[in-house]
Amino acid sequence: MVSTASPGTQHSRHRLHSRNVAVIGAGPGGLASAMLLAHAGANVTIYEKGDKIGGRSSCIELEGFRFDTGPTFFLYPEIIREIFAQCGFEFDEMVELERLHHLYDLRFEDGPNLSLTTDPQRLEEEIAKISPQDARQVRRFLADNRNKFERFIAPLQRPFNSVFDLFKPDMLKALPVLSPFSSIDKDLSRYFSDPRTRLAFSFQSKYLGMSPYRCPSLFTILSFMEHEFGIYHPKGGTEAVMAAMAQAATTMGVRIELNSAVEAIETSKGKATGIVANGSAVPVDAVVVNGDFARTISALLPDNSRKKWSDENIASKKFSCSTFMMYLGLKGRLPDHAHHTIFLSSDYENNFAEIEAGKQISSKASLYIQNACVTDPGQAPEGCSALYVLMPVGNLREDGFEWDNANTAQARQIVFQRLRDAGFGDIEERILVEKTITPLQWQEEHDVHRGAVFNMAHSLGQMLHRRPHNRFEDVKGVYLVGGGTHPGSGLPVIFEGARISATLLIEDLAKAPATIIETPPPGLHLMPECTGGHA
Repeated sequence: MVSTASPGTQHSRHRLHSRNVAVIGAGPGGLASAMLLAHAGANVTIYEKGDKIGGRSSCIELEGFRFDTGPTFFLYPEIIREIFAQCGFEFDEMVELERLHHLYDLRFEDGPNLSLTTDPQRLEEEIAKISPQDARQVRRFLADNRNKFERFIAPLQRPFNSVFDLFKPDMLKALPVLSPFSSIDKDLSRYFSDPRTRLAFSFQSKYLGMSPYRCPSLFTILSFMEHEFGIYHPKGGTEAVMAAMAQAATTMGVRIELNSAVEAIETSKGKATGIVANGSAVPVDAVVVNGDFARTISALLPDNSRKKWSDENIASKKFSCSTFMMYLGLKGRLPDHAHHTIFLSSDYENNFAEIEAGKQISSKASLYIQNACVTDPGQAPEGCSALYVLMPVGNLREDGFEWDNANTAQARQIVFQRLRDAGFGDIEERILVEKTITPLQWQEEHDVHRGAVFNMAHSLGQMLHRRPHNRFEDVKGVYLVGGGTHPGSGLPVIFEGARISATLLIEDLAKAPATIIETPPPGLHLMPECTGGHA
């Protein structure tokens, strides 16, 4: 539903009048940037090679079962609410978000089992099952990370174009609380002595595809954000958020071209002048690239046009782990299991070392399990369950694990064994439908470089100005959105990055002469076939 526009709306809608922008990819970053650019008056066309919107934030439908493809919950929805409001829409009238006060069950292989909520007192009581001494430090941890979050939120809302951006006032204010050369686990040791307690507040580093023993200490704020702001389930799955964004975008005139692969970005004198889609050249004033950065940018722009981000330089970067996914449609419900379950290996540190080495599948793997039907029964036929199971594994490399049929079958059996270890019993005999995605499929079918689903690693040398810039450094008129650019991965951060990139693009085009296109590029206002789901 469209709300009353703000006083500045009409002025902003004329800033980019007659400017033509191509957005490559209908993932969350592409949809968010398209909304903001259309609101500024641009003629925006989204080119999506697949047959539905959302990218890895779409859904998988199998015989009445619905599964989130990738991310399975929504954290800190304030950013997407602000983007909708800026464009004249009311997010909560278009998406039904349910806050999960029961965050997740946290199951340690050798015990204990914790049931974590957003209540600080309950959190202390649950941590006391591990260590009463550690439980007394919970509120100090939350208070310190509240301060860290408040100090660092401003730097995450602007671009980082050079090392000089590190010396701006907001960053100087944040630096004293960052401990940039410390890992999450090391930082947590200032509060918690038991390694299991530290895991309870650090497993969230897996949202970035990194080990808590290597991930920079900044990211202790991920755990804090869950306990401070809660986590949310959109009814119908996170893809319902993508559907709402597509609805808002098309209402503002954005054209969504499904089954439309962009083959190249055309350039002249170091500036983007058009794209080639489905064999046809389309002149544009600017291009927003929403595909997986390492995979997409090397496919769309020749190596000799990329001085900083050449193929050689991309190959030298570190990338996140990958995942082995199982989407299981089960007969019967699982009422005794939470919406989210985290099962942590008794040999967690070695498990992650094996993931980073990428030579084998760890038999002592950790798992993440989503049992969405306990909250949203419509995700499966009546009396059934849609179970989503994620096992972190190594990304693809020349000397790494080979994902052939035999090894995929091995991974499948490891998952079933670990589900039994996690208390889910022998569910294999209850399977009605099943789908798996391996790292090789992530790369070949979903265009994810090396199958690294969390993009370029968020190590200290690959953050802020050392991450691909929102305004792409190598070719003018190209802007980046998605987890591969600044600020990084995760839906709220991707939305913030889209807002940064859209702001830069609007500022740049407002100063430049327009490209005159007498006839708009062909296209249809295409809405997604899948109107629920997850991002």
